[in-house]
Amino acid sequence: MTDLVAAAHGTADPRGIQVIHALTREIARQRPSVPVSLGFVDVDTPALPALVERVVADSNHAVIVPLLLSSGYHVTTDIQGEARRRPDQVTAADPLGPHPVLAQILADRLAESLVAGVDGVDSVVLAAAGSSDRRALLDCSSVAAELSAVIDRPVEVGYVSGAGERLPAVLARTTGRVAVATYLLAPGFFADRVAAVAARAGATASAPLGADPRLAALALHRYDVALRTATLTV
Repeated sequence: MTDLVAAAHGTADPRGIQVIHALTREIARQRPSVPVSLGFVDVDTPALPALVERVVADSNHAVIVPLLLSSGYHVTTDIQGEARRRPDQVTAADPLGPHPVLAQILADRLAESLVAGVDGVDSVVLAAAGSSDRRALLDCSSVAAELSAVIDRPVEVGYVSGAGERLPAVLARTTGRVAVATYLLAPGFFADRVAAVAARAGATASAPLGADPRLAALALHRYDVALRTATLTV
């Protein structure tokens, strides 16, 4: 069975690390026949290149599944770079987003954070980490459109870093009752920043996506698609 290497960003916040490990365990629980390991593209260890080297030495082939919500540098350079270095042994799957299931999870997190649910707000701002890569911004816009369709409310995107319009500016020009959908995987620096910015604007921010079983199922879907593609091209 081909190994699944989950590739996460990494964080210095223990809350975030706990969520990432919980999500990885959930992936393994849902597919016990697949060997699952976790590596990081930044901050934490094991570093992805060293982990991939160990995995392919043991099993010969692996699929790297980005536990990342959009395309960007870490996907195109770090993760796909591993596949380019070992084209006969390593396949890179797509990141988790965009995908309709993410909009469903975001809608649930919003409903959990609001006393009256989404019926109590007029519009939503999707708060994303941000990137200098235009593909990542387009991915976030796609998820915002999907969330809008799910909750039947306008949804705009505000970023806390990188390119794109910043979250405070989007909140400042958004009228009516506003809520913030936190489009982040786990707690940490960015999630705390989103919550603080939302509070200053008088808005409620939802919790990050967390180790939701639907995210684990999505990661396995990305694995399956990548594995089929790799098999077809052999």
